[in-house]
Amino acid sequence: MILEDERVLLRPLQFSDVENLLYFSEHEPDIWYFSLVRANGKANLENYIRIALRARDNKMEFPFIVFDKKAGKYAGSTRFYDMQFSLSTLQLGYTWYGKDFQGTGLNRHCKFLLLQYAFEQLAMERVEFRADHNNARSIAAMKSIGCKVDGVLRSNMPKAEGGRRDSIVLSILKDEWISEVKQNLKKML
Repeated sequence: MILEDERVLLRPLQFSDVENLLYFSEHEPDIWYFSLVRANGKANLENYIRIALRARDNKMEFPFIVFDKKAGKYAGSTRFYDMQFSLSTLQLGYTWYGKDFQGTGLNRHCKFLLLQYAFEQLAMERVEFRADHNNARSIAAMKSIGCKVDGVLRSNMPKAEGGRRDSIVLSILKDEWISEVKQNLKKML
């Protein structure tokens, strides 16, 4: 499955994408600060991609690589995960972009395409987002596209560096997508 508009192309992640994402892995360590699976350094990036591809093979996740058409460069990665088709829900996350692509509007294009596909093709009733409760940048980005806060799960996930994190849970419901979020997000593109 390939999703694209005039700004971005999302295509299935492949193991060979290690080379397309290696720069971020080796030179932008801040990207991985809140990540549950670190991809800093080539070996960690290879492991990160292997985990994502194994989950895709098991039909649990669908990871994408993000290509910024405006810049003509690969920008990062995102994915559908915790896909529960019998419940009509999935999570959208594991999203990260290189620093040059952050705050450029690229994320809004990606989220529009992914949400449109989730609600209009996969017939999801709910798309959920989670983040470390201390990740203010990610939380602000989710709220800016129309996510509503459901609550905070206390001490629910281990941190990569040890200890545990609180996770904020946000979501968009299908009726919210149809009634307001889709049009509001489209205006921001």
